[in-house]
Amino acid sequence: MARDNRHDFAYLFGAICPGRAVGAAITMPSVNAEAMEEHLAEISTQVTPGTHAVLVCDGAGWHQTGGKLRVPSNITLLPLPPYSPELNPMENVWEFLRANKLCALVWDSYEAIIDACKDAWAFLISDPDRIRSIGARNWTCLNP
Repeated sequence: MARDNRHDFAYLFGAICPGRAVGAAITMPSVNAEAMEEHLAEISTQVTPGTHAVLVCDGAGWHQTGGKLRVPSNITLLPLPPYSPELNPMENVWEFLRANKLCALVWDSYEAIIDACKDAWAFLISDPDRIRSIGARNWTCLNP
C-alpha cells in the first residue's frame, strides 16, 4: 500500500439519476451546508426542464441545517431513516469509486487530488449502463 504522512482533502459531491443514466458532481475543499447548496445548484441545472428531482439524503449534517438549507425549487430532499445506508444508492457509487479509482493512491498535490476526483467521476458517468446497474433498485423504480 502506498503511504504518505501528508494530508489534504477534497470532497466529491455527486448525484446520479439511474432512469436517465446521468450524474452531476462538484468537488469542494470542505463539507458543510454551503458546499451542499453548491451541489444542489449543480444538480438543479441537470434536471430536465419541467420536471422535478427527488434527492435521497442520509443524515449527514450538511444535508440538513434545521430547515435553513436553500434547496432549488425543482428538487425535493428525501431524508432516509437513521442508520440505513443500504437505502441510499449513492453509497454504492462511493464504494465503486473508492474500489476502482480512488484507493491506495498518493497524489503529489491538491490539484492532483482534484483531477483524480474529476477523472473518477468522468469514468463513472461515461458508462450509462454502469450508472443504471449501480443506482437502480427495483423498489425505487416508478412506472408512469
